[in-house]
Amino acid sequence: MTESSGPGQQASQSVPGGIDVRNRRPVLSWLLWWLVAGLLALVALPLNAALGALTFGVHPVAAVLAGIAQSAALLLLLVRLREATALQFLAVAVFAVAVPPGAGSTWPLTVPGLLTLMAHVGLVAARYSQRAALTTWWASALLVPAVVLFDPRGRSVADGLLIMILYPVLSAIVLGAVLMSRHWRDIRRELADARRDVEVQQSQRAVAEERTRIARELHDVVAHGMSVIHMQATSASYRIKNLNPEAEAEFVRIAADARSAMREMRQLLSVLRAEDADAELAPVPDLGGLPDLVASAKRAGLPVEVRQTDTVRAAAVPERVALAAYRIIQESLSNVIRHAPGARTLIDLGLEGGDLVLSVVNEAALRPAEPMETSGLTGHGLTGMRERVRQVGGALETGTCDEGGYRVAARLPIGDPQ
Repeated sequence: MTESSGPGQQASQSVPGGIDVRNRRPVLSWLLWWLVAGLLALVALPLNAALGALTFGVHPVAAVLAGIAQSAALLLLLVRLREATALQFLAVAVFAVAVPPGAGSTWPLTVPGLLTLMAHVGLVAARYSQRAALTTWWASALLVPAVVLFDPRGRSVADGLLIMILYPVLSAIVLGAVLMSRHWRDIRRELADARRDVEVQQSQRAVAEERTRIARELHDVVAHGMSVIHMQATSASYRIKNLNPEAEAEFVRIAADARSAMREMRQLLSVLRAEDADAELAPVPDLGGLPDLVASAKRAGLPVEVRQTDTVRAAAVPERVALAAYRIIQESLSNVIRHAPGARTLIDLGLEGGDLVLSVVNEAALRPAEPMETSGLTGHGLTGMRERVRQVGGALETGTCDEGGYRVAARLPIGDPQ
């Protein structure tokens, strides 16, 4: 018997045995399938055995064996379609031969046998592909006239004419009802999947719009401000008369820092505007860029000392950890410049086991700080540091020192330092 997938079903969705896997999450669980098939088998067994022997005159042994076979076929159907259908057809043939001539008007089927065979077709239609269901129905519809034509007891076609007409009609109704129910169930599932897809797309669109809005605000506010700073620093030597060489060199450094900040801002904007944008537009900052970072802080008037062991220089620090360490030091120096200008600052880097341990400690401020931001809009630096440390599985400690000043300490796992 052919058990391939139904029309329009992809080849990759068929499995041995003809099971229809278009629904990978069936409405009925395996337990419910067995409960339904088991209930049908329990009802069919006594009806086939008792009514076959008492009402249709079948020999009791034949009635019991054929009844057991028909009920067992309903259960076997859940795992073995070909074998179950063959067993069901064999039991139908046994009943047809065992019924004495003139014993009933429903020959070659008994009434329980007729209902059991229709239940078998209905289960196939509910459990397997449409093609397997149609094949099973055609085979059962041809089985009835075949049993009539080749009856060893010599009964005429007229004796089985009623069932040859009645069975195909009734079983076709059952088959159509089950297939129609499955069709509507599939439509409802596809509609539900389509609604979920729409919701996901709407959520992704909202995220993309928010990213675009953030990028637009950054471009219009921050990038514009950095461009103005760069322009003013670049043109200072032309606008200001009698500018001494040190001041001119300082403006050159300010312009260079502004260009660097704008490059990083453009990279950030490209990532925000497109999820598939290449974020690696420039080398990722790591501990190798620490000297330049310290030099920039010194130019801003911050006395900075770095203590870095040779083991740290030789260690293979993962890129994500190196980036986190660089950003923590960068943000810490920025905080010192903002809140404790001119304070002596010590950066300490070392290894303890499989962890990179760093600290940034500054003394008390030498002069009052002049706030760069409006009150109430600050406080994101420490939050960002904690997020970076959490992403690499590390730990962060921050707080004021007993002698004044502030301390930021982080422990970042790097695994085997070799």
